[in-house]
Amino acid sequence: MTTDLTLYADLLGDVKARIRQAQVKATLAANAEMILMYWDIGRLITERQQREGWGAGVIPRLSRDLHNELPESKGFSERNIKFMVQLYKEYGLGDEIGKQAVSQLEEMQQLVARIPWGHNNPPHAAH
Repeated sequence: MTTDLTLYADLLGDVKARIRQAQVKATLAANAEMILMYWDIGRLITERQQREGWGAGVIPRLSRDLHNELPESKGFSERNIKFMVQLYKEYGLGDEIGKQAVSQLEEMQQLVARIPWGHNNPPHAAH
């Protein structure tokens, strides 16, 4: 009887460990995708500002419109969008460091994506 309980306890421990492992992997994958999305939004805004000559005023408007059109989506405050632009500028302007091969840029994005959003927010970014 104790052997059955010991074997079951081992099974339970293994299943719990596997569940926790999967939860951690899922959280890291979701965080990486979110960071890549934020980086890409920063890129879109930066490129449009440069191409269209838009100023910083587009960010508050974009934040309001995203809130109105996607009210269930969180994380698109004016402040957070400014951080997205800063994230792109800090990690992604190929013009500042020379043209990068697409594979190098993708590798850099993957590395940045592993850093939690709270750690990606530059300390000198405007609040």
